[in-house]
Amino acid sequence: QVPTDPARRRVQKLAMLSRRLQQVHPNVLAKMLKQGTVYQNEEIVVINKPYGLPVHGGPGVKNCIADVLPILAKMLENMKAEPLHLCHRLDKETTGVMVLARSKEVAERVRLLFKTRQVEKIYWAISLGDPDPPEGIVEIPIVEKEVRSHQPHYKMTLAPSYRLAAEDGRVVKIRKDRDAETAVTRFRLLARSSACSLLELQPITGVKHQIRVHLAYGLGCPILGDHKYSHWSKLAPQKLPEITLKRLKLEQSKARHLPLHLHAHRLSLPLGQRIDLVCKPPLFFLNTLEKLQLDIAKD
Repeated sequence: QVPTDPARRRVQKLAMLSRRLQQVHPNVLAKMLKQGTVYQNEEIVVINKPYGLPVHGGPGVKNCIADVLPILAKMLENMKAEPLHLCHRLDKETTGVMVLARSKEVAERVRLLFKTRQVEKIYWAISLGDPDPPEGIVEIPIVEKEVRSHQPHYKMTLAPSYRLAAEDGRVVKIRKDRDAETAVTRFRLLARSSACSLLELQPITGVKHQIRVHLAYGLGCPILGDHKYSHWSKLAPQKLPEITLKRLKLEQSKARHLPLHLHAHRLSLPLGQRIDLVCKPPLFFLNTLEKLQLDIAKD
């Protein structure tokens, strides 16, 4: 049944979106991605990745971007029949700029640009709380660890190479975790309101879940709708402040349906000349900004 409360209706709609994307025919999905094309030339095609669509297949995944690339290639004008190639990945819940290559050679070139940190990536996120200071750099290594709780699971977490000495609070260097990866994220506060913030983020490195972990555990500002990284030891819906719930017209018991508010907003790619690619955030993201009264200066 359809809830009468408009906020609950919107939340339910998004919860269904991911499931629906798994049920549509691959041709329909390819057509949808084609409509979300923001740029193309003879080397690359750039799409605005929708929410809730995985990039790769896996258990329980019927539809993913990788599988419909041959169909999408045929739908695009001035395209050789060769399938498109993935150049990088975005999490299932992340939206925004995604680069596809028209040939294997170009894909290798773009992957190398990502690997050697020559691609400038700018993300937008709505977070709970606001970072102090309002801008800076988080440079803390990240490692994957098993969380031993009543539901054992794996999470990425911080593996700092410093700690505070118990005796006098001095900063002491500790041995680096062998499995930890170097992770660096620039952050800048764009707006704050309703116990939330709009942040601009630039990941300098590309570690799995890096932005989510640095915001939640490094700055104490988890991303709105990030139920995985809002707690360490348990899998539970994110707890929202009263003012945020009020502005979103949401009950805490329905918070688990809130989507992750993380968007790949801009990407600058040095392919021959530098190509600047921008994707508008999805409707649910813009609606949340409006409801929380997070006003952004026009970019």
